[in-house]
Amino acid sequence: MPSPSPLRALLRTYSWQELKHHPWRNAAAVVAVMLGVALAFSVQLINASALSEFSSAVSAVGGQPDLELRATQGRFDEAIFERIATHPDVAVASPVLELSTFALDAAGQRVPLKLLGVDALVVAAVAPGLMPVPNKDADRLALFAPDTVFLNPAAQQALAQPVRLLTGTSLQVAGSVAATGPALAVMDIGAAQGAFNALGQLSRIDLRLRAGVDHAAFLSTLALPPGITAAEPGDAAQRVSNLSRAYRVNLTVLALVALFTGAFLVFSVLSLSVAKRAQQFALLGVLGLTGRERLQLVLAESLVLGGIGSLAGIALGTALAALALRLLGGDLGGGYFAGVAPRLQWDATAALVYGALGVAAAAVGGWWPARAAQRLPAAQTLKGLGADLGRTSASWISWALIALGLLLALAPPVFGVPLGAYLSVALLLVGGITALPWLIAALYDRLAPLLNHRLLPMLAIERARRVRQSAAVAVSGVVASLSLAVALTVMVASFRDSMVQWLDVVLPADLYLRSPTASAGNDALTLPPRLVQAVAQIPGVQRVATQRSRALLLDPGKPSVALIARQIGDPARSLPLVGTALPVPQGQIGIYVSEPMVDLYGARPGSTFAPLSKAFRPLGQDTSAQAATFFVAGVWRDYARQFGAISMEQADFVRLTGDEQVNDLALWLQDGAQEAAVQEAVRALTDMPLEFSSVGQIRAISLKIFDRSFAVTYWLQAIAIAIGLFGVAASFSAQVLARRKEFGLLAHLGLTRRQILTVVAGEGAAWTLIGSVAGLALGLAVSMVLVFVVNPQSFHWTMDLHLPWPRLLLLCAAVVLAGTVTAWLAGRAAAGQDAVLAVKEDW
Repeated sequence: MPSPSPLRALLRTYSWQELKHHPWRNAAAVVAVMLGVALAFSVQLINASALSEFSSAVSAVGGQPDLELRATQGRFDEAIFERIATHPDVAVASPVLELSTFALDAAGQRVPLKLLGVDALVVAAVAPGLMPVPNKDADRLALFAPDTVFLNPAAQQALAQPVRLLTGTSLQVAGSVAATGPALAVMDIGAAQGAFNALGQLSRIDLRLRAGVDHAAFLSTLALPPGITAAEPGDAAQRVSNLSRAYRVNLTVLALVALFTGAFLVFSVLSLSVAKRAQQFALLGVLGLTGRERLQLVLAESLVLGGIGSLAGIALGTALAALALRLLGGDLGGGYFAGVAPRLQWDATAALVYGALGVAAAAVGGWWPARAAQRLPAAQTLKGLGADLGRTSASWISWALIALGLLLALAPPVFGVPLGAYLSVALLLVGGITALPWLIAALYDRLAPLLNHRLLPMLAIERARRVRQSAAVAVSGVVASLSLAVALTVMVASFRDSMVQWLDVVLPADLYLRSPTASAGNDALTLPPRLVQAVAQIPGVQRVATQRSRALLLDPGKPSVALIARQIGDPARSLPLVGTALPVPQGQIGIYVSEPMVDLYGARPGSTFAPLSKAFRPLGQDTSAQAATFFVAGVWRDYARQFGAISMEQADFVRLTGDEQVNDLALWLQDGAQEAAVQEAVRALTDMPLEFSSVGQIRAISLKIFDRSFAVTYWLQAIAIAIGLFGVAASFSAQVLARRKEFGLLAHLGLTRRQILTVVAGEGAAWTLIGSVAGLALGLAVSMVLVFVVNPQSFHWTMDLHLPWPRLLLLCAAVVLAGTVTAWLAGRAAAGQDAVLAVKEDW
């Protein structure tokens, strides 16, 4: 093991001179590592900051009870509260009524507002942040006054006073609460029940148990009725963490794939650098530098590149995270943390981890060039006979890696994360890139005989054939980056095309109207039955269909499921079914579940779904819901709700629950009817605020949300393409400059400068053509894994494969053109007088 001093001296002198002479080539590797680290680190910072802020807000709003009893859907009868509060194991029971609605700011714009009704006498013992604090000039009984609220800091800043709700209710502000997070208003629970038509109803009960009471034993003695579930304090934050986990994991993996691409660029740059400096390494070997020391020197160069790239990536990732938190509010473009405005929380441990990944990627990329430098035969290399880039890998290894990658694509997810699929993508890329020499031989061995009588194309093709290992090294970075770009292009195009087809099925009507709070999944504002009947009588309206949506909490540790009651009729026409609908057995109630329900809850077609029976609670005297059996009659595709939706006939829903309220109306218009006229007629029927949307508007908004959600992948595509093209420039510049003697010999043999440049440009075209073919093939293979494995395992929905051939071919053509032009520009410097003089260097 050599002492570190000679290694440092060589790095300061020998390696530093190489860096100064070819800064752009080394910059390509540094930029690739920097971008991979920056993207991965920024995703980590954004998500960690948003989750931390959300958890703080949840803790402030919900406090820290030992247990939380919550309605699985809507609310439950407060009659159970007395039994719970008087239980000998309960120290404090705090009833809560939750309402999500909209208020108006000073400019008349809508602001989302969560309104909580609490019992001020007990809430401080469970959730101190919700304890109302009256203003100095407020009446001392303002805590219990009707139409009086207490606002948290966010609501005080956003809302006008008095607080005006979309329902038309006006609430006086009598003080404040300390809870942080989005806009929140707290009022007396009795006043809230009376003001919002929720007499005798609760949303949840927060419990503080006596010391030493076991939670599980307590729940077993409590015997909760259907429609109520128990949750631990951390379940709310866990639900949101689960909600965004698949999205953020996929973004992180895509960022690490960019880092993986950077490793190939480091490999390409250092391999070409070692080939160019082969005689210098041989001379150092003659002067006493051992093969092991040469390996350490090249590895040290790769670590320096990786270290610079990682440090720059950490700084860039921090800046990107701060910018994203300011512009997007921490939702990563996916809308998972709506209403949360987190501050950047820098994590030194995460910085060390992602920085180490960047250095490790550079070290992996530099290992094979370092081994090539170690194995250089000094005597042969000094004579120009030993400058090989390394041994050609056996083709069976490449095919074995590809086969193993295909097998791993069939592996099930691990804790909801498609680890097997990610390893499959890595092995497919490694196997495909190591098979490049075989691909070059397979293609150009057949093409060469066709060009035997055309001198310049023959020279270009023969060069690719004879130095296929060099060609493979030169285009490895191109193949890796192009594969990523192709895979992302196909995945996004497939998803977008499938979503357009899905919208065609789920939006059959001409016009839709809903209560403004329907999207929040609450009951603060619904459409009265008389309005529905009046809308059906409006001139120009041919048919009206109603829909009732409710949030359904089947598992406290998972996000809520959407329960949709609507007129289904023929499910093959009204739902975007995956497969066929099954006949519903006599005496059972047919339900149609979205794809996530199959993976998350085991709701497979042809089976009964017991969790729904437990979640339903009867209203009034109807107890049939307790004995109802729900039969899964089909699975439908739903891109709007990642964690599941259940559709059932509205008549069954009303019969079981007695709930005749409506959230949405779908209107089919008669021929010649004007949408604007129908909207005005509907508004004339009621003073309540309504939201109208045409099919075109909903489609445009949906696609806009889609594009926003996948904005990061668009950036990754652009970055991957830029890295690939930058790699082409660096690779060919190094290759051409290392062949000055060859060009000088061609000039001595009579080739003009223009002809030499034509040969060089032809080589650039031949090599990048191989890179484009391999990149396209590997990208398509990776896209299959993303579309058919990663997407269903991460987001629990499927899509149809769509190949945007014009965009893919244009992308490949751009890479070939860039390689050709770059090789021609690099050849201009190498094919001049210096090349002729370079022939004399060995004389």
